[in-house]
Amino acid sequence: MSSGPGADSAPAPATHNPPPAPTEGSRRSAMFSSLKIRNYRLFFVGQAVSNTGTWMQRIAQDWLVLSLTGSSTAVGITTALQFLPMLLFGLYGGVLVDRLPKRPTLLVTQTLMALTGLALAVLTLSGDVEVWHVYLAAFAVGLATVVDNPARQSFVPDMVGPELLQNAVSLNSANFQSARLVGPAVAGLMITGVGTGWAFLANGLSFVAPIASLLLMRARELHAVERAPRAKGQLREGLHYVAGRPELVWPIVLVGFIGTFGFNFPVVLSAYADDVFHAGAGAYSFFNTLIAVGSLAGALLAARRGTARLRVLVAAAVAFGALEIVASVAPSLWLFSLLMIPIGIAGLTVNVTANTAIQMATDPAMRGRVMALFMMVFMGGTPLGAPIVGWITDSYGPRVGLAFGGIVATAAALTVGLVLTRVGGLRFSVVWNSGHPRVLLLKQQEEERREAVTSAA
Repeated sequence: MSSGPGADSAPAPATHNPPPAPTEGSRRSAMFSSLKIRNYRLFFVGQAVSNTGTWMQRIAQDWLVLSLTGSSTAVGITTALQFLPMLLFGLYGGVLVDRLPKRPTLLVTQTLMALTGLALAVLTLSGDVEVWHVYLAAFAVGLATVVDNPARQSFVPDMVGPELLQNAVSLNSANFQSARLVGPAVAGLMITGVGTGWAFLANGLSFVAPIASLLLMRARELHAVERAPRAKGQLREGLHYVAGRPELVWPIVLVGFIGTFGFNFPVVLSAYADDVFHAGAGAYSFFNTLIAVGSLAGALLAARRGTARLRVLVAAAVAFGALEIVASVAPSLWLFSLLMIPIGIAGLTVNVTANTAIQMATDPAMRGRVMALFMMVFMGGTPLGAPIVGWITDSYGPRVGLAFGGIVATAAALTVGLVLTRVGGLRFSVVWNSGHPRVLLLKQQEEERREAVTSAA
């Protein structure tokens, strides 16, 4: 078994075939079918540990900045710095991912993020931490993420193949959201019990798990993907590839608006916990945990679905924005907390559906660049949105900040839905099924054919 970092640089023709993929019908019910594949199982376990540490650091980082500065804008700046590199360099990261072997690349990026967490832990535990240290650490993690994110996203098909891609992407999201359940809860206990520095230390050490899992993978069981050779114009080639495909462009536009204005939870939830409900770090951790409960449910539901449909994406985006608007006027802590669960379900459905639909519609040789663009728009838009939402929150209150994100998300979803309907030549049709009305989106020519058959009858 090859376990060195470079073992998968050029996977040999498979001499040991991976387990046969389930059929479409069985995949709907086999919620965890991707875990039958050893390489993906190792990856899943490693990411579960690391994701838990990552969520601990996120909660500790946001609360530390708020404690040091007392400013929601400062929390927004921290979030912006973490995602700014994705906005600036995300496309170049995708070009690198298409050129480089993914497993050694991930070993490097995961190691760099581990070192960043450990450095922040030392500064915090020694009592020397200042807000600019947190800013610098957030920016450093963002730089590693430029390559790490598209590499992890595009590495999934290499492990499971196209047949199990929908299931594996959904399970990855379930993994991330499960960690989101555990991480904030543990972080809240650590912050109130022993301090934020221990949460940073736990995150740094958690990277041992994904690094070990990558080293233990069997290169011969990875699906061979031809890497793009180094050449001029590859960035432009990737943009041109996406521009000519509406099924890629419009989902990316939609998640861009939602990611920029709707997903600024570190800014608004910390302000709700501190300024609206006066409940402290425990409430902030509780809000994040409830969003994770909903997100986990949404991910598991997505793992059962056979395909990723754009109408599901648009409907989930409308629901997400509307729920944020409703939550912004919630009068009590418990009602606000309860709304975090459906917000989590809708937000995760948007993320998984867009991710899967884009990967399924993309040529493997272009997947690194396309996924880099997707992640750049989804995550990299946060540097633009976080300071804006933070300023609105500081100036007009957390309720206005949350409502603003919900209004933008809803408007974007409705607009993109109408555009996709026009681009696809679709028309709404209402049919009766077992005595109940059912709304369908039909190709225009299909509806005309249905009308002709009805007239003939």
